[in-house]
Amino acid sequence: MNGHGQSDRFVVPANPPNKAAAAEAGEERKRTTGNTDSETRSGRRAGEKEESVSSDLDRVRQVAAKDKDARFTALLHHVSVPRLMMAFEDLNPRAAPGVDGVTWQEYERDLVANLRDLHGRVQSGRYRASPSRRVYIPKADGRQRPLAIASLEDKIVQRAVTGVLNAVYEADFLGFSYGFRPGRSPHDALDALTAGIYRKKVSWVLDADIRDFFGSLDREWLMKFLRHRIADERILRLISKWLAAGVIEDGQLSETEHGTPQGASISPLLANVYLHYVLDLWTKWWRKQHARGDVIIVRFADDFVAGFQYQDDAEKFWADLRERFAKFSLELHPDKTRLIEFGRYAVPRRKARGPGKPETFSFLGFTHICAVTGGRFWVRRVTDGKRLRAKLKQVKTEIMRRRHLPVPGQGRWLASVVTGHQNYYAVHGNYEAVSFFRYEVTRHWHRALKRRSQKNRLPWDRMNRLAKRWLPRTRITHPYPEQRFAASHPW
Repeated sequence: MNGHGQSDRFVVPANPPNKAAAAEAGEERKRTTGNTDSETRSGRRAGEKEESVSSDLDRVRQVAAKDKDARFTALLHHVSVPRLMMAFEDLNPRAAPGVDGVTWQEYERDLVANLRDLHGRVQSGRYRASPSRRVYIPKADGRQRPLAIASLEDKIVQRAVTGVLNAVYEADFLGFSYGFRPGRSPHDALDALTAGIYRKKVSWVLDADIRDFFGSLDREWLMKFLRHRIADERILRLISKWLAAGVIEDGQLSETEHGTPQGASISPLLANVYLHYVLDLWTKWWRKQHARGDVIIVRFADDFVAGFQYQDDAEKFWADLRERFAKFSLELHPDKTRLIEFGRYAVPRRKARGPGKPETFSFLGFTHICAVTGGRFWVRRVTDGKRLRAKLKQVKTEIMRRRHLPVPGQGRWLASVVTGHQNYYAVHGNYEAVSFFRYEVTRHWHRALKRRSQKNRLPWDRMNRLAKRWLPRTRITHPYPEQRFAASHPW
């Protein structure tokens, strides 16, 4: 849409063969896994209820996929008691409560009655959104990230509505959009980026950062974008209520005029809708209209990386994107957005010009490095240093707090920490960093056990036996990215 309220949509034909990015293969091909409903919480078994709740949206999915101009006038009835039940079960039972102080366990005591009452209020329009509770969590760079903790009922309804809207928007979102979508993970985005660099003639990478995206998002534009597909005013009113509910910090209610609460269940979907119209469709159009060479892009929520064959393409895209963003109240962070020479040709070109290796960039917790082994180029991915230090700092603090607990309890907790770290970071080329994390966890554990008593002595040979007993050995848990991408995106 433009400033006069007219549509700002792009009707873009399929990508030409020369410029179709490997990272965007999902636009024209179906993935082998995934669905269009909300994902279930880890450990929960799917059953008849989930299947029936999902199947009642099949007609919505079919219409959304067949008619890209269809507007859906009746969606709220899909927010049923079974869907609310599913949303409740997907919540983390240990999550902090919102301003109402209601916990998952308290709500569960009379769950059916509570959900029926909630359903009645939602369907009749009597449901009221509560302000979110503002908390701050540390970022890897030492700054504080503001999060909004919604009340339990707001979380339930938001997750249920998100599941319904996913049935519409999964037919629209492009293949290079990965963040917080059903059946898509950070590693899918990482695989797509690596595969794109391998398959296309990428020589330049734009490492982009949107400044305060969740706080800057223009709500008026967001509602216009939503109306392209959603004509159910009851759904739109619910979203407006959540956006306008405000936040409570130190007992004071603050109303916010811009953005969407970061941490709210509905926010990732709203972010994807906003960037779908502002960035994704525009990028696809720009690549067809302006690019001379190959262009790839991978986006995970508000974090994205673009690759280019030619430097002048990259510089023009950067300049045009700044102008595009300004129209929609967004801004690329001037200090965190940069264009670097990267790819299979970067190493020989920089070597020919003089000393100096190609620069690196970070994406989704990994630093990406141009590497050459046996004369063959590959993208090496290692744990981002800031992320690694921040995680070890958290482990150090927590293990000191738990140091007086029985050793088996400490061991089980640390085993879960190391396992979780390996499950994400144990990719090819990153063995040393993952092994270092395990060693540092062991060292912090050793220090904590020695602090239990000034008389306590714990030689390293015994400490190593404890580590061997409780901490999983370092091993690579992920296949090569290009192989997994090819398997999940068959031609």
